[in-house]
Amino acid sequence: MGTTKEDIKAALWRGANTFRGIIDAANYKDYVLSMLFVKYLSDTYKEKIEDLKEKYPDELRFERAKSRLEFILKDGHTFDYLYDNRYAVDIGVLINAALRGIEDDNSAQLGGVFRSVDFNSESMLGNPKQKSTTLRNLLEDFKSLDLRPSKIKVQEGQVPSDVLGDAFEYMIGEFASQAGKKAGNFFTPMMVSELMARIVCPNADESIYDPTSGSGSLLIRAAKQAGIDKVAIYGQEMNGSAWSMGRMNMFLHDIHDAKIAWGDSLSNPMHLDSDGNLMQFDAVVANMPFSQDKWAQGFNPGGETSDKNKKEFKMTAGADRFHRFDWGVPPTSKGDWAFLLHMIHSLKDKNKSRMVAVVPHGVLFRGASEGQIRKKVVEENLLDAVIGLPENLFFGTTIPACLMVFKKNRTNEDVVFIDASGEGRYEKDKTQNKLTAKSIEEILEAYNKRENIEKFCHVATKEEIKANDYNLNIPRYVDTFEEEELIDIEQVKTNITNIKTELAGVESQLSQYLSDIGLGV
Repeated sequence: MGTTKEDIKAALWRGANTFRGIIDAANYKDYVLSMLFVKYLSDTYKEKIEDLKEKYPDELRFERAKSRLEFILKDGHTFDYLYDNRYAVDIGVLINAALRGIEDDNSAQLGGVFRSVDFNSESMLGNPKQKSTTLRNLLEDFKSLDLRPSKIKVQEGQVPSDVLGDAFEYMIGEFASQAGKKAGNFFTPMMVSELMARIVCPNADESIYDPTSGSGSLLIRAAKQAGIDKVAIYGQEMNGSAWSMGRMNMFLHDIHDAKIAWGDSLSNPMHLDSDGNLMQFDAVVANMPFSQDKWAQGFNPGGETSDKNKKEFKMTAGADRFHRFDWGVPPTSKGDWAFLLHMIHSLKDKNKSRMVAVVPHGVLFRGASEGQIRKKVVEENLLDAVIGLPENLFFGTTIPACLMVFKKNRTNEDVVFIDASGEGRYEKDKTQNKLTAKSIEEILEAYNKRENIEKFCHVATKEEIKANDYNLNIPRYVDTFEEEELIDIEQVKTNITNIKTELAGVESQLSQYLSDIGLGV
């Protein structure tokens, strides 16, 4: 029969139900997804060893081939070992030891991947008895799941990693749905990722970067446009749990050379060239934190104040050695343009290097330093498109967002404004709205054709944007106003008169009925 995606999803749901009521989804996702990952590593390694033993009966050749495997797994670190010891009173300790052992033995590939989860935490999992029961149930939830690559059922054109990776991403989305506001830290809705991936559309031998990579789903979807084995993938994520999830996601998709760093991409960008400057990439994508407060605090790790009067630290362009904020320093209470400037400076200075980012609408029109930055970006001819999206698409917020598309060395100077927020361009999906496939096609067609479409798309000149004082608010360019039908006042007056006449007749008839039964007044 083989293991299907539905089988994998069912096992993940069993694991989720084991934790339901104990801890919330934002935290138990780490336990469930980590256990799936251990099961995957164990089953995959087991099959690889069996294949090598059959292929190389000679012990020396077998050991040589074994040393060339992409990862290794000692007996005491396997899922089967943990399952056989599931009744141990210190099962949490055993699981933690196995996870640390996997990291230590595969430091280049998996170092730190389990750092955000503690299977022996009483504060998370309860007293020793409750904790042991929960962990035993979790191991039993995954026991029947066979994740050996040869046993995973694939459709035409698929490989086993596609099935496993898709199930993993599906469950990330389900956890995001349950986690509420905290989900914004790690997940971009699938259809938004699809739209963004097709906008940047990487080619073979290009590099892709996401400075707020979260679970890695957006990076993976972008990479698939060219083929995940044909592009170089880079990312950075500050949240430890999301970083771990992203590393697992890459591995499950059979991406073993992605460079996903852990840290703040603003104050401590980790991807640098040999001269210590920011690495630059062909394509950049990001679903960055909306209006992040205190984004600049990482530039002041010692907590120094601006002067002897102990005023609050003030971010300046000079505090950034990469000169990302020379066009203006974003307000410390809203980090949107800080991320955008980081992304712009991370683009290769060549024709057709491009980026797309999810931003709140305030980025388009807020004043002060943000207005100054917007003006410079337009004058430098970097802005290529602004695409308004429907409300309630993203987990953790109901506000509508938009996509901003930037390109280096553009030959044209116009900017495409698209309003895809209206009814008919999305569908209800549980508690969230969801972009439709048809809407995505219409957006892409309008973006690529760059022609005016009434109430949907407007191609603005630089002079038009300048006349609007560099305000990029979409309604200034795309008029979606629907004129209401004029009211015929005379007809309304006639209708009111008729209603009054009918009401008088009804009241007269009612009085007659009451009189007939002796209740008349």
